[in-house]
Amino acid sequence: MNYDSATLQALKSLLYRMADDSLIIAHRNSEWTGLGPILEEDIAFSSIAQDKLGHALSLYTLLNNLGEKEPDIIAFTRHTKDFTCCQFVEYPIGGYDFSLLRHFLYDTAELIRFTSLTSSTYEPLAKLSKKIIGEIKYHVFHANTWMVHLGAKGNEESHERMQTTLNLIYPLALGMFEDIASDALLISSGIYTGEQSIKNDWIERITTVLTQANLIIPNDITPIYGGRTGDHSEYLDPLLKEMTEVFSIDPSATW
Repeated sequence: MNYDSATLQALKSLLYRMADDSLIIAHRNSEWTGLGPILEEDIAFSSIAQDKLGHALSLYTLLNNLGEKEPDIIAFTRHTKDFTCCQFVEYPIGGYDFSLLRHFLYDTAELIRFTSLTSSTYEPLAKLSKKIIGEIKYHVFHANTWMVHLGAKGNEESHERMQTTLNLIYPLALGMFEDIASDALLISSGIYTGEQSIKNDWIERITTVLTQANLIIPNDITPIYGGRTGDHSEYLDPLLKEMTEVFSIDPSATW
């Protein structure tokens, strides 16, 4: 399908946001390798990180097919301000409670987003989304299981820590749905349903699981935006320097 220049740029913006989110959360999840609270969780987060990296590569490849640079160049040579990931994915892994809640909130949003994109009029993205959602369903199942286990089936301390961390992390999570003006073109052309649609479904979906976990969404929260327009947390720049170290030394290295 042929798009006018404005719609094409809007499509590229969407792909960059999704790919950058996947790349950065992949790096963060990989930091649990060798550090998981139990062996199964060490393996689970490592596997999820690998999947996310694959999603990023696939999305960067779509961008390359639309005239952007090759995936490695996109991922490893841009300046910090050129990334459009939300701040939510940039934060260090913290304790297991932080990473689990980020995993739960992020992957639930991703499942809804990619499911909606299976009907996209941009056929390459629709085909990719149909492939990816099978992996994300596993990620969400894993997150939901541990949310209920620690929130409702653990002890008083585990429940309190989960609620305290949810209160802390929720404003960052809302940053995933930062409105981009050009998304109106995506909505009108049938490429994407838009962030507000995804957010509404996400709130309904996470509320169901949080209720099962005896956890409550905090009220009167101000979302933390900025990442989509290059305004990032203090954590992204050092992450990118670490992530791009090998490529800086040997640009011929492969994924």
